[in-house]
Amino acid sequence: MAAEVSDILLKVSDLTTRLGDGPRPVRVVDGVDLDVRRGETFALLGESGCGKSMTALSLMRLLPPSGRITAGSVRLGGTELLDLPESAMRRVRGGRMGMIFQEPQTSLNPVLTVGRQIAEAVRVHEHRSQGSVRGRVTELLEAVGIPDPERRVSEYPHQLSGGMKQRVMIAMALAGNPELLIADEPTTALD
Repeated sequence: MAAEVSDILLKVSDLTTRLGDGPRPVRVVDGVDLDVRRGETFALLGESGCGKSMTALSLMRLLPPSGRITAGSVRLGGTELLDLPESAMRRVRGGRMGMIFQEPQTSLNPVLTVGRQIAEAVRVHEHRSQGSVRGRVTELLEAVGIPDPERRVSEYPHQLSGGMKQRVMIAMALAGNPELLIADEPTTALD
């Protein structure tokens, strides 16, 4: 039995992304089609270098400077993400869509505590009062398995193991209660 259209959370059609300028850009995503239904876990598998990460970055519209989406459609619910101006897309990222990046070391700011970085995501996407933010940050750290979350809130990324940094990234992605969570090899660095 075919799923109802309203069950489809993410619909990607003919997504094509290229990297590089000049006469011969590289097609890093080539005509991807996929549907993800509400409540469904969808795994994109493939060998190293086949475009899994670039597909995820294309969905979030977080491509490197030489990257561009040249064809296709990405619909989240009823919203065509490829038509949104960047200001509207910023509200979608972290709110309606969250992403757990592969390399937490390069994603976390080394001069801010992990608590402050998660708190920023909580303030932006959950619109909580200042007084309730710290409690929510501690709750998120506990939910992702960080031991002694009350103490860890005040620590800097260099004070955490690689696995704990990855858990911080997961907590940040969950802070906005996203409808869709994209995970790019989220367990690679876990302890």
